[in-house]
Amino acid sequence: MRVRLAMSTAIIFTIASTAVAQPAPAPFTGRDLSGTYACTGVDGHEGAYTSTVTLEMDRAQSHGNRAGYHFRMEVPGYGTYRGVATADGDALAITFAHEDPATQDYGTGIAKVSRTKDGKVRFDKFYYEDAYKGGNIGTESCVRT
Repeated sequence: MRVRLAMSTAIIFTIASTAVAQPAPAPFTGRDLSGTYACTGVDGHEGAYTSTVTLEMDRAQSHGNRAGYHFRMEVPGYGTYRGVATADGDALAITFAHEDPATQDYGTGIAKVSRTKDGKVRFDKFYYEDAYKGGNIGTESCVRT
């Protein structure tokens, strides 16, 4: 019985020590994509549109070359979308949802980050929405202003 108790204590101590002794995350060293972007897009159901996207980095959740962002997109005449984005180098993943859940206008996008010829940060996104009007896809190009 003493051997089991000693082994159980040793295992619990090892697990507790491992959980506490996690190294601090590396500081963020990637490209900060925060800012306001002017966007043009083509939606599979709605056609051509313009929008303004704002990305705001969550510094507490951004480490090394990876970053988390709060996402907001405003489409004139249609409304506001909110979501989150995560960047890993030049890859950007975005989830978004219209503020009115009755629209079922929500989805996921994947984007490639690059620079324009004059050096501005841009991203080009493809998105998919499984519920909006029976399913939908679209593309969007955004340039930081």
